[in-house]
Order: sequence, then structure tokens, then C-alpha cells
Amino acid sequence: MLIQHQANIRGRDFFVGDIHGQYQLLRRALQGVAFNQSEDRLFCVGDLIDRGADSLDCLMLVFMPWFHAVMGNHEEMARSALRDGEGSRAWALWMINGGGWIVESGVGETREILEASLRHLPLAREVAVKGKRVGMVHAEPPADWSRIESADQEALIWGRFRIQRGDETAVAGIDAVVVGHTIVERPLTLGNVHYLDTGAFCTGRLTLVDARDLLR
Repeated sequence: MLIQHQANIRGRDFFVGDIHGQYQLLRRALQGVAFNQSEDRLFCVGDLIDRGADSLDCLMLVFMPWFHAVMGNHEEMARSALRDGEGSRAWALWMINGGGWIVESGVGETREILEASLRHLPLAREVAVKGKRVGMVHAEPPADWSRIESADQEALIWGRFRIQRGDETAVAGIDAVVVGHTIVERPLTLGNVHYLDTGAFCTGRLTLVDARDLLR
């Protein structure tokens, strides 16, 4: 459910929005900040896959020691589709939502990689940054971060209640929370919740933020 990360004493930490198979966009964004894989860390809000041709390459990032993501609704859809098989409702839902890349990647190989990747995709992460704590889920954090391990898992992956209401109430028990899932024109902050999904697959804009900037 939750993985906690101690402070990075060697380099910097960055958060990135939904990647959706846009591997080259991510590569360019990291080059733009001179990302050092031996010292820096990258935290992703999920939805590594679908709608982009390089989805498999993006999914493989979870095995890199510098890359840390949470489960997104698209990883959840892929898991259900591969479990239920072609012809199922879950498969049809995945195809409608950008899962067609699996045709070229191969169902068998993708199933094996996805199953292995799930061990690296918790529902939540917490990162220590300069004496403060930053939480990360894909979609909707609970009102109190101390209840993260008993939170509604569907809300964590699919929820949009807070952003739809424009709720600026701060999440208690945490300094900041980073999420994706809902496309915003530019990075948006409501209370202490930061929305980073700027629709990379349709806008060409992938948001990458230095963790220190979230806490200023």
C-alpha cells in the first residue's frame, strides 16, 4: 500500500505527471534538468502506459533504481484486461482507453512484465524532502494522510472528487501531496495537493517538478 523513502542526501528528487507512453518526452525533460541517474530520483504519479507507442519502454522504468512510481488506473485496467483475456469487458475497456500498443509489444511478454512491475507499483509513496514529507498517489488522497493505508483504493486510483469540487482543504498529516490522473492545462495546486498531469499524450507537455519547489 505505502512505500516510504528517506531523504536523498546525494542528489535531487523530481516528480513527474502521467507519462502515457511518451518515453521521448520524458527523456528530453530529464535532459533539461541534467538528471543524474546515479544521484537523483524520479517519482511518477502513475499511468506510465497507454495512448503512447512507447508504453512498454515506460513500464520498464519501474525496474530502474532511480525511478519510483505508484499504481495508476491504466496499469489497473491493463492488469484486469490481461487477467480476463481478449474478448472480455475488461479487455474492451482497455482497448478503448489506449491499450492497443500491446498488439506490437506482444501479449505474453507484456503480461510477464506487467506482473513483475506490480511489485514496484504501490498505491502510495511518501518522500522525505528537506525535513518535510511529500505524499504521492495517482488520483485522490484521503483527507488525512495518516489513514492512507486504510484509504479507499478505488479513490486513490480513480477519484476526482477534490478537483471537481475545487476543494482547497489541505490534506492533514502531510506537508504536500502530488497526484495526476486529471488533465490540467498547467500544474494546479488545491490546498497542499499538486496536480501534475498536463496531458502529455495529447498536448506534448509533460510536467516535471523539483520536489523542493513544491514546498516553497
